[in-house]
Amino acid sequence: MKTLFGVWVVAVAALGPVLAHGAEPAQPPAVEPDYVAPAASLAPERVQDMQRRLLDWPGLARYREDNARLPPREPGRVVFYGDSITDGWGRVPGTAFFPGKPYVNRGISGQTTAQMLVRFRQDVIALHPEAVVILAGTNDIAGNTGPATQGMIEDNLRSMTQLAQANGIRVVLASVLPASEYPWRPGYRPAGRIRALNRWIEQYAHASGAVYLDYHTAMANAEGGLDARLADDGVHPTPAGYEAMAPLAQQAVDAALVRE
Repeated sequence: MKTLFGVWVVAVAALGPVLAHGAEPAQPPAVEPDYVAPAASLAPERVQDMQRRLLDWPGLARYREDNARLPPREPGRVVFYGDSITDGWGRVPGTAFFPGKPYVNRGISGQTTAQMLVRFRQDVIALHPEAVVILAGTNDIAGNTGPATQGMIEDNLRSMTQLAQANGIRVVLASVLPASEYPWRPGYRPAGRIRALNRWIEQYAHASGAVYLDYHTAMANAEGGLDARLADDGVHPTPAGYEAMAPLAQQAVDAALVRE
């Protein structure tokens, strides 16, 4: 892993600075090490896993049948849209996903904003929600689908926001949750990039008429990460983490639903 890690840092350094505001130093974009490793060095099962994922790169199959079973429209419907942090909400043992509310979970573990943009029409617009809560970007920073600059992440979030608003859907843009490291990217320190992205998300939310949902301020520790009580692996919330997020999300949804 150390050899591969050194390879990808060199491979993506040419993408240049990440921070648009220049407020603090940041590492270059990360990338999944398998994507830059010599093909012959990869175990067959790793290649097979990548092939499987590429057959449905945006994850359109995940919720297709669930979407078909939903009533076409439902008063107060809100789609929570994101990656594993959303995906686990109500599915991780000990967590509850807004009992009694007509809220729909459309998170997919590991996804980046590029994948989410592709499935946005199927998993958000076609469900005719009154609002969507978008929580995404940490997997882009981790390089799950290739190196991503902040500008690339901004473009995808901007496009999702514009698609929603063009279809009469109110938008809540959530800050990326704190993380000082990723268990699946040893040695990479994402806290600075997360803070920079969150500054842009907040500014764009205000400029676009979306509601900004600030998880980061309420949950970050001194290192810009998550304490074990909130996320035992430093990334994915525990029941206590989701408990901390729930009232913040509900307040943001309430604010969005009263907007014209």
